[in-house]
Amino acid sequence: MTVPDPDPAVHARPVTEEEARAAVTDALLRIVPDADLDEIGDDGNLRSELELDSLDFLSFVEQLSSTTRVRIDEDDYPALRTMRSCIAFLTR
Repeated sequence: MTVPDPDPAVHARPVTEEEARAAVTDALLRIVPDADLDEIGDDGNLRSELELDSLDFLSFVEQLSSTTRVRIDEDDYPALRTMRSCIAFLTR
């Protein structure tokens, strides 16, 4: 499934590392409110550590795309494995 392409006019500038981290954190805490992201760290596998099923992960992707205005295709999902890889993807 492909998340709808955000309006390119709205995404006028790249996402910063701080904005990307905040967006990932917010999206994850909406799905798993009691998640301890500090314990998982930047390199922990988010799906396995937070026990995200496919619907949870899709909600995460949709939230990230909506917040950052970055298009996320299904082919991009492997790039959303860890906090570090999410930030790298969103700031590219």
